[in-house]
Amino acid sequence: MKIGIRLHDTIPGTLEQRLSFVKGQGYECVHLALSKTLPDFAMADAPERLIRPEFAEEIRGAFARTEMDCAVLGCYLNLTHPDPEERALTRRIYEAHLAFAARTGAWMVGSETPAHPQSPFHADAPRSEEAFLFFLDQLRPLVRKAEEENVILAIEPVYTHIVSTPERAERMLAEIGSDHLRIILDAVNLLGEGNIDRRDEVIREAISRLGDRVALLHMKDYVRKGSELPALACGEGEMDYTDLMAFARARDVSMTLENTCPENAEQARKYLLRVGQPD
Repeated sequence: MKIGIRLHDTIPGTLEQRLSFVKGQGYECVHLALSKTLPDFAMADAPERLIRPEFAEEIRGAFARTEMDCAVLGCYLNLTHPDPEERALTRRIYEAHLAFAARTGAWMVGSETPAHPQSPFHADAPRSEEAFLFFLDQLRPLVRKAEEENVILAIEPVYTHIVSTPERAERMLAEIGSDHLRIILDAVNLLGEGNIDRRDEVIREAISRLGDRVALLHMKDYVRKGSELPALACGEGEMDYTDLMAFARARDVSMTLENTCPENAEQARKYLLRVGQPD
């Protein structure tokens, strides 16, 4: 089990400087969002830039020199845009990331399933059957690309998104039927006003339904503020990590931390290790 961090939550600097910094804080792997980490990288340029061998060598070399792993190559773009041309561009960006992951040794490409603000699913029905089937149609060619590149595409269920519950995530996996489609389990993202009082039940259901297909955990904390659950670094809120840490240790599932800053990242990692010690 390795513990990592989102690289764009750390100090400014070059890729190698950032990797060296988080390694010094005790982290072993990172979530790399290229457009949030590299100031000269724009997602719109991904289809052309990510095919350049010298760019792949630059990224792979930085990880090798710092002896760090890329746990997730982030590509959190929306697949449900109503404009077919926009969806086609988004698909090309995803395909470029999947190929780039194969060339650089990233463990997986990570994504989510929000309904696009201009789509008919956004305002009132992101969890509708129509939205779910539309999303599956966009997902299938990307999974085929993941199979071709022999990499993992990992989807992160979120309470307000199309893939919103453990049950729906389990159905997605069954409908697609590919070992190259996996889950990033972010327990806080599965929680909302309608189920927060059943937090532990929701987490256990997610582990039960999805455990053998979970490729990575995303770890953060939260506090209740009315109907909202603002996210915090681990150890700064109300989250109970007992079941998640037991699952991670039993299955040797790695994790990356979210919502940290350079000042609290080290203590967040140490907090998880402390509360995750077996009894």
